[in-house]
Amino acid sequence: MHSAKGVVTARLPCAVGDLCHILGPGENVGLAEVISVDQSQAQIMPFRTTNGLQAGTPVVSLGRPLRVPVGWQLLGRVVNAVGNPIDSGPRVYPKRMASINAASPCPLERAPIRAPFVTKQRAIDSLLTLGLGQRVGLFSGSGVGKSTLLGEIAKGSNADLNVIALIGERGREVRPFLEECLGAEGMAKSIVVVSTADQAALARVRATQTAITIADFFRRQGANVLFLLDSITRLAMAQREIGLLQGEPPSSRGYTPSVFQLLSQTLEQLGTSANGSITSILTVLVDGDEMDEPIADSVRAIVDGHIVLERRLAEKGHFPAINVNASISRVFRDVTPQEHQLAARRLRAILSTFAEVADLVRIGAYTKGASPQVDKSLELLPSAELFLRQEMGEFSSFEDTRAAMDALASRWPF
Repeated sequence: MHSAKGVVTARLPCAVGDLCHILGPGENVGLAEVISVDQSQAQIMPFRTTNGLQAGTPVVSLGRPLRVPVGWQLLGRVVNAVGNPIDSGPRVYPKRMASINAASPCPLERAPIRAPFVTKQRAIDSLLTLGLGQRVGLFSGSGVGKSTLLGEIAKGSNADLNVIALIGERGREVRPFLEECLGAEGMAKSIVVVSTADQAALARVRATQTAITIADFFRRQGANVLFLLDSITRLAMAQREIGLLQGEPPSSRGYTPSVFQLLSQTLEQLGTSANGSITSILTVLVDGDEMDEPIADSVRAIVDGHIVLERRLAEKGHFPAINVNASISRVFRDVTPQEHQLAARRLRAILSTFAEVADLVRIGAYTKGASPQVDKSLELLPSAELFLRQEMGEFSSFEDTRAAMDALASRWPF
C-alpha cells in the first residue's frame, strides 16, 4: 500500500464502495472506502487523514458497503458519519442496520403532496405554505439567522421526528446549535448527524448519506420526517475535493461533474413515498448574497421551492429575515384552500407595492395621494411587518396564522 494526496493505493480484491480497514501494528488505524478499481489495484479513501501512513501498511477489505444503525433507539442522540454516537449517552446496540446505497423511491409510487407541513412560523405558513414531503432550499448568507430558524422549525413543526445533518460545520458551533437553537425540546424528537469542517471530505459526504438513510428508515415505517441539512453547499465542496482527487476535470467555478450528480441523487432520495414522507429544508450558502452561483442555481432548479433570507432584514432585527417577495413554495396551491390563497395574494400585494416605491419613500420623493395603492400599502406596512416578525420561542398555530392573515388581508381593498 502507498498513499498520495489523500488517496491510498492498495492491492486487494474488492468492489467500488466496499469498506476497508487500514491496519497498523496490532491495531486499527482507520476506516476507508474503495472509490475506484484498476485491474489489481484499488484506490481507497480514508475517513480520516492519511498523515502517518507508510508504504506496506496492511489493508483488509470488509467486502461490503457502509451500513449504519437505524431505529428509534437513535432518537435524541448525536452520531458521526458512520452512525456511531459521539455524545455522552450510553452505547447504542442497533437492532437494524441499513446500507447507505438504498435507491430513491419509484417516481410512480410517490404520493402526491396534498397536506400542509406546519412550521409554526407565520411568514412561512401564511405566504410560503409547505407540504408534507416537499423539498425546500433555504438560501442565506452568513450571519442572517439560518441556524436559529432551523432550530425554531425543528421545535415547532408537525413532523413526527427530525433528522438533522450538520455537514462541514465549524466545531465550535455544533454545541451552541444543539443547546441553544435546538434545545432540549427539539433534541428530544431529533437525531443529529455531525461531520465537522476538519474531517475528511469522504466523511462529510457519507454523513449526509447516513442522515438520509436514517430518515428513509422512518419514512418506510410510515412516519412524516423533517430532514434538515446544513449545508448542501458544504456537501458540494466535499464532493468537489473527492472529484479532484479522482482526476475529474473542474467545470463551473471548479466544481466537478460528480458534484451536480450527487446533488440530484441526494435530493431525489427525499420527498414522499408510498408510506411516509421526508419534508426537507436544505440550507444553501450564498457568498456575498449571490443567488446565481452554480450550487445555488442547481439546487433551486431541483427543489420544490426556495426561501430567501435577506441581510437587510436581519440587520433591522427582523426575525425570521425572510424576503417573502423573493421566496416561493411550488406546492402552495396544492396544500391550501382558495380563501388562503386569496388572502396571501393580498398580503403579497401590500409588500410588493411598497417595494416598488421604497427608494422614493426613503429619500422623501414620494408625495402622499399620488397613488391610492401606495398610500394604502404605507398604511398597512407596519401591520404586515409585525405579522411576519416572530420572536424566538414564539410559535403560531396554523389556525391562528390563517385568522391573522385573513384579518390583515381584508384591509387591502384593491
